Amino acid sequence: MEPKRLKEISKSLSYVLRHRPDTVGIELETGGWVSVDTLMAAFRREGKHLTAEILHEVVGQNDKQRFEFSDDGLRIRARQGHSVEVDLGYVPALPPNLLFHGTATCFLESIRKLGLIKGKRHHVHLSTNQQTMIQVGMRHGTPVVLTVQAAQMHASGHEFFVTGNGVWLTDHVPPQFLVFDQE
Repeated sequence: MEPKRLKEISKSLSYVLRHRPDTVGIELETGGWVSVDTLMAAFRREGKHLTAEILHEVVGQNDKQRFEFSDDGLRIRARQGHSVEVDLGYVPALPPNLLFHGTATCFLESIRKLGLIKGKRHHVHLSTNQQTMIQVGMRHGTPVVLTVQAAQMHASGHEFFVTGNGVWLTDHVPPQFLVFDQE
């Protein structure tokens, strides 16, 4: 399948599985899961062609590995980034010493005051990969990568979780744990 079409389907999946499952008439199960058959039928009702083969190609080709299948392959979910209420079942994890967060320079004034807040999502997203975070920051303007002193945060009682695709999650990063010298 051509890359443009894969990206379109990936965006539709993100929207449905992370934010608005109701737009195709489905409800997410515990853990954010939905039956593959239910998802494909819902897309078909909306006039969108989605087969198991296409779904596997989209999931396999997604550069950020946003989606995952259950071990038996019968269910699918988004790994993180939900704005709908969902408990993904992640257990607390010991973070590396430093993590990174990509943002745009236009948000720095607010971040200096409030730290990194989750907004409409369930968690703040962090990474061990600075290059990935530059790409994230570019979505909203001139990118900047902030360093998060994750080990210090953890020692202060903040919880971290890590997803199957290596995204680190936390509820809030207070400003005192952020390094702004990369601007």
